[in-house]
Amino acid sequence: MSTPQLVVHRDKELMAQAAAARLITKVVDAQAARGSASVVLTGGRNGNGLLAALASSPARDAVDWSRIDLWWGDERFLPEGDPERNVTQARQALLDAVPVDPERVHAMPASDGRYGKDVDAAAAAYAEELAAAARPGDHGGVPTFDVLMLGVGPDTHVASLFPELPAVRETERTVVGVHGAPKPPPVRISMTLPAIRAAREVWLLAAGEDKAQAAAIALSGAGEVQAPAAGAYGRGRTLWLLDSAAASRLPRALYPPASP
Repeated sequence: MSTPQLVVHRDKELMAQAAAARLITKVVDAQAARGSASVVLTGGRNGNGLLAALASSPARDAVDWSRIDLWWGDERFLPEGDPERNVTQARQALLDAVPVDPERVHAMPASDGRYGKDVDAAAAAYAEELAAAARPGDHGGVPTFDVLMLGVGPDTHVASLFPELPAVRETERTVVGVHGAPKPPPVRISMTLPAIRAAREVWLLAAGEDKAQAAAIALSGAGEVQAPAAGAYGRGRTLWLLDSAAASRLPRALYPPASP
């Protein structure tokens, strides 16, 4: 478990731009060290804001887009192409603008795909895809992601792991179907905390006053069942990227800024 580090930016636009630059550096470094990179994307306004900032950055061309695997931490179980699906939004924000290898874009199954409405079968299939990509030395039946990004909800949820629901209590499976999520749509697919914790680095993104209480709770020693964001951490680094509004209720002295 890595101790959370905190980086606070003036506003959400600057946060997105800085996070995009940070991600480019991590991907380029991973490709130089290991030949390829593995990144888990997140949706929501902050995740999509980061992708849009990356798309508009001249430095995006430093990435070899043919040598990167893209995964998702969760997905809304909706039909292929639905505008609410995280992968649809990611394509619009970034993926359609870069020469990514379609075979290395690992979208979670849609509700009109081969598994039909069976979200649990769809989740199991994604778990199998993760396991097939894992290498000797990886942990927990998933690849060792270079960066795994998560948005933080106002209720402290990350991915589609909501407080007190069964998915946040999962300790064995890496991907689960989520039923009865309090945020629509109610049916989703999500990586679990064991899969999230296999990443080298976990980045939690929070911007806006509506995220301030969630950040304060998650960083105050709350339990992961009550505050799922508190249970999201990387093997080597856990980085909270916030704007000043989201950080407004944090005890800054306890969480000094991370090194550049």
